[in-house]
Amino acid sequence: MHKRTKIKIAIFVLLVGMACMFTAVVTDHWAVLSPQVDKVNGTCEAAHFGLWRLCKKHIYMSSENYIAGHGCGPISLPGEENCTYFRHFTPGQDAEIFEYKTQKEYNISAAAISIFSLAFMILGSLCLIGSCTGKGKGRDYLLKPAGMFFAFAGLCAFISLEVMRQSVKRMIESEDTIWIEYYYAWSFACACTGFVLLFLTGIALLVLSMPQMPRNPWETCMDAEPDQVE
Repeated sequence: MHKRTKIKIAIFVLLVGMACMFTAVVTDHWAVLSPQVDKVNGTCEAAHFGLWRLCKKHIYMSSENYIAGHGCGPISLPGEENCTYFRHFTPGQDAEIFEYKTQKEYNISAAAISIFSLAFMILGSLCLIGSCTGKGKGRDYLLKPAGMFFAFAGLCAFISLEVMRQSVKRMIESEDTIWIEYYYAWSFACACTGFVLLFLTGIALLVLSMPQMPRNPWETCMDAEPDQVE
């Protein structure tokens, strides 16, 4: 396969990865939390949250939906929903919202790291635009920082995922928690997909931008003919 075609495929995969990561950052279905159901044919309060806000949903649990030993939900059932934005950089209410004091620190970290991921994606995109519109050696040169920026964006996405995972784990394991069940939802899956696509394709783009390997054992990389991207 021609090098130009490989780069086009890599750019398409990067676009998919950026779309997945952006979707994960702006949505609030990273994790779903369910409390114990006290009685059938009554309402219970489940929650889902992301990097920026927490949503609590009042769900009516009928005998048809109730499963012994399981928590409130599923979250897809109809009910009244109330969402509250995390006030990341102001003190006060976050501990009350989550009933757990350290939750704010985890969400600040995950949100800040996700912003770094978006920043690296923007820088990588600018390098790709410069590579597509440039000419000569500068066109090939910009692919290297683009690959590095996208790989860094993938690493930041992974760190944000791990911080969020530890956040949920620590909250569930708290003695004061009301939540008995949890699972990671589609926003978390989008972030995982974004991490894999951005990191692996960023590395692939970096490899594709490297000088052509020597065809003969007595050649060096400097002696080999340059492989220009047209």
